[in-house]
Amino acid sequence: MSKKYEGLARDIVRLVGGKENVTQAYHCQTRLRFTLADEGKADEDAIKAHDGVVGVIHGAGQFQVCIGPHVADVFEEVEKLVDTGEKDAEPPAEKKGAFDRVIDFVAGTFQPIIPALSGAGMVKAVMALLTTFGLISTDSQTYQMLNIFADGVFYFLPILLAFTEAQKLKCNPILAAGVAAMMLHPNWSAFVSAAEPVNFFEVIPFTLASYGSSVIPIILIVFVQSFMEKWLNKHIPASVNLVFVPMLTFLVMGTLAFSVLGPIGYIVGEWLSVFFTFLAENAAWVPAVLIGGLCPVMVMFGIHNGIAPLGPIQMADLGYDSIWGPGNIVSNMAQASAGLVVALRSKKDRKVAMPGAITAFMGITEPILYGTNLPKKYPLVAAMIGGACGGLYAGLTQTHRFATGSGGLPAVLLYIGDGTMQHLINIIIAMLIAAGISAALTFVLYSHFEKDEEHATEKEAPESVPAAPAALALVSGTLVAPIAGEVLPMESCSDPIFAGKGMGDGCVVVPADGTLVSPCDGTVSLVADTGHAVGLVSDQGAEILIHIGIDTVNLEGKPFTAHVAPGDRVSAGQLLMDVDLEQVKAAGLSTETMVIVTNTPDFSAVTTTASGTVAAGDELLDLTV
Repeated sequence: MSKKYEGLARDIVRLVGGKENVTQAYHCQTRLRFTLADEGKADEDAIKAHDGVVGVIHGAGQFQVCIGPHVADVFEEVEKLVDTGEKDAEPPAEKKGAFDRVIDFVAGTFQPIIPALSGAGMVKAVMALLTTFGLISTDSQTYQMLNIFADGVFYFLPILLAFTEAQKLKCNPILAAGVAAMMLHPNWSAFVSAAEPVNFFEVIPFTLASYGSSVIPIILIVFVQSFMEKWLNKHIPASVNLVFVPMLTFLVMGTLAFSVLGPIGYIVGEWLSVFFTFLAENAAWVPAVLIGGLCPVMVMFGIHNGIAPLGPIQMADLGYDSIWGPGNIVSNMAQASAGLVVALRSKKDRKVAMPGAITAFMGITEPILYGTNLPKKYPLVAAMIGGACGGLYAGLTQTHRFATGSGGLPAVLLYIGDGTMQHLINIIIAMLIAAGISAALTFVLYSHFEKDEEHATEKEAPESVPAAPAALALVSGTLVAPIAGEVLPMESCSDPIFAGKGMGDGCVVVPADGTLVSPCDGTVSLVADTGHAVGLVSDQGAEILIHIGIDTVNLEGKPFTAHVAPGDRVSAGQLLMDVDLEQVKAAGLSTETMVIVTNTPDFSAVTTTASGTVAAGDELLDLTV
């Protein structure tokens, strides 16, 4: 299924410095996350400019390439090109500061278990709905079994964390999980319930503490275990390693877990519980306002990976999350609403903003953040203000979520709990406040900023140039070849995004010369700053994108000489641009020129009528309404 992303994956790996520069690679919901031996080898500008890449950010000691919701398909191809398993070398320590290392450690430990926490959280939400509407009773076997389905993940959380932390620290995850299992053994629980002193070999006292659903103790234990295990592997001969390393690990770490590290972690957890309780009772509005307003900035710098786990930690201690969840969901709704306003008001930005806004409403904000809100700036400002206002309401009403999950619309169910629907009502109100304020501010700011752009364009364009019509009735017709060369089907394009027709149907022309002409009578809607793309709106209502070459944006406009500007009226066959094809080839780039009807869904058929070699002006595409 991911074959269409082979080219994109290959280019990304090449541009981050090649597989030899990649020491670790994985992905989250929208990003490829690389740990690079030398980030200086990565060509960040080229990656950003690549079709199919939304943006590039640095955070948590990682080089992060934002792809979008189909990132898993891209990673499937990336994984084939990099092999981190055989690499012993770590990135140089000086490449990461202490703060980045902490964020990287926390993110690497918690992110892999998010799906399990989210799934269990949604089961709890279903339970709350069923009991609220009287469909099951709390003393029924069905309720008890559903509770087991949901609580299993949370009770055995130390085992899951032990496994993922061990993977992050490159020690044996099975041994780490085994140590965590000791702490959850029923016999130990019986000792704790009996409240009678436990002395190991009648000498070492074991502190009576329950470790079910805990977080801090196992993090400390596995951290120490990683050093001890590496020391054992270094000093025990390979011939007996398999027997003695696991045995000594269990004996030493089991003793430390119950006597020193576990109790320390338990005490730290109790302190955190006191802190969370104080915050919830005395300053509940602070985290919701800060996260509601600053979450986009946290995402840009990767800081959210270190703060988000505070939610599950608080939930393990108190049974609810007021630290991360409320602020995160109102921030996401604010960003989605700001992007939606841009999509509804701007025809030019609609193709990026509309799907980005829809994705953000589902809790994934990177596409709208990097595709629309951040580049335009004013939607981001509006979203941050709206998110802070929504967070303020959620904080003042002490709104809690009772299970861990996403930050999208479906997550409102996580706010049903504590025997009341009030938290659900409050979070919905907070989301409406965030969305409403963000939308209103974006609407006002759009009129100001985009109006300034329009005035600037009007001043630059000749007074005699008529503006493009606001809307055109669709009419069947033809488009002529904008450049001479060999015609190929769109599916054969070297770029997977174009080949997959994600931007629309059309065809590819491998040019024989560098003269680009208009394929229709119409209006120029776009001339890329780097010259590699021209957009037109035909008099028949077709929206056409001519993309010259692949990755030619990296040439910064050097091979391109434009003869038209946005707003110009053109006739079929009129000169649009001269292209130095030899300069493109010398840069090692493909000259494939894509002719795309970007509003393909508006037509019943877009058919390539030419084959073989065509001259500029020959019939190329047939559009049927």
